[in-house]
Amino acid sequence: MEAVVRPSEPDVLYAFLLAGGVAALLTPLTMRLARIVGAIDLPRARGLSDRPVPLLGGLAILAGVVAAGLLWLPAVETRGPHWYGVLAAAAVIAAVGALDDRFELHPALKLVGQIAAAVVAVHFGVVVKDLSIPFIGLLQFPHFGPVLTVIGLVAVMNVVNFSDGVDGLAAGVSAIVAAALAVIAISLYFEGHHLPSLAPAVFAAAIAGAALGFLIHNFPPASSFMGDCGANLLGLLMGCLAVEATVKTELVISFVLPLILLTVPFLDTTFVVLKRLKYRRPIYASDSEHFHHRLARIGFSPRKTIAYLYTWTLMLAGLALALRFIPYSDHHGHLRLGWTLVLALIGLVVLAASVYLIYILEILKFRRLDLIRLRLLRPTASQREIEQDLERDLETGEMAVVELPPKRPPSPSPARDLPR
Repeated sequence: MEAVVRPSEPDVLYAFLLAGGVAALLTPLTMRLARIVGAIDLPRARGLSDRPVPLLGGLAILAGVVAAGLLWLPAVETRGPHWYGVLAAAAVIAAVGALDDRFELHPALKLVGQIAAAVVAVHFGVVVKDLSIPFIGLLQFPHFGPVLTVIGLVAVMNVVNFSDGVDGLAAGVSAIVAAALAVIAISLYFEGHHLPSLAPAVFAAAIAGAALGFLIHNFPPASSFMGDCGANLLGLLMGCLAVEATVKTELVISFVLPLILLTVPFLDTTFVVLKRLKYRRPIYASDSEHFHHRLARIGFSPRKTIAYLYTWTLMLAGLALALRFIPYSDHHGHLRLGWTLVLALIGLVVLAASVYLIYILEILKFRRLDLIRLRLLRPTASQREIEQDLERDLETGEMAVVELPPKRPPSPSPARDLPR
């Protein structure tokens, strides 16, 4: 029988530092490998990159998580998963993603790979058999738990994969979410009745560290992309982490916390999928309707785009931590008025910020800029015609390009005109 080694508090920090260091050091090697095998992301009409960038950065993230996990995660736990099996599931999805980065696998084949990785994780103990939902109580599904967990893990993989479209976005958001879950897992462990060990906190710290280590090379302008290899990997890791850090606990808000933390990628994916269904496009077909595409269309640079999305994610992480640490309830169904009002105020601030980011920055500014664009395109059109075109553009997100006359250079210089 395998011995159970219980991680200690310093192990959480050590896992974070080692995973970050390994990912940062190995990313240049994955870039070299990507160039050798031809796994290169080329500029595309719907992409935001203007130059060829090597993929396979997810392999460095995998190496960081595996290195930290083998050192500080226990092989098995009495009430938890076989952690080395979870790392094996991570290796499976990273391999599938790497093949997709190189050969562009058919969507059905990618889905099979995602399901296979999720099944491996479930086989080794990442299973949800009940959920504690506020105002509803405990929902139990002992027989369908494995199937529902596989579906959930595949969903999270696709959510993270769909939202990975601008330099630094997926890595930064995943690092913020994993760091918040690490703090929550540590607090649950020290309560003594929610988590059996600090292993979920170590796992979360390793994910956060590996994502940040890779972000050194992925922050705009990125020198490396994680590709499907990294996006699917982070999705699986985040799904397993959510299950082990909160969802499997007796905490009343256990199911709510991961949903809050993953609001940005979930909303982004939901918006895009509904848009594709509305216009009868394949769900897996790429388009330019993600949040980062829309922010780019209104003039935001990649750095400004991820700054807004990072800020939004940080505010949501603050709300999740507030739900965990503010004593708004006595845990017997009775609310404490003062703390409940504080929590409600925090929630209103986050909600207002979310509305501001989605509506003001994306819709109103888009509307104003599009109105200017339409006037340039059709200077003789009536106000009614302009309004009709504007509503169509807002509905479809597809716009004709305004062609401006080229500016005459002030003083031609042979050296300046040479391509670089």
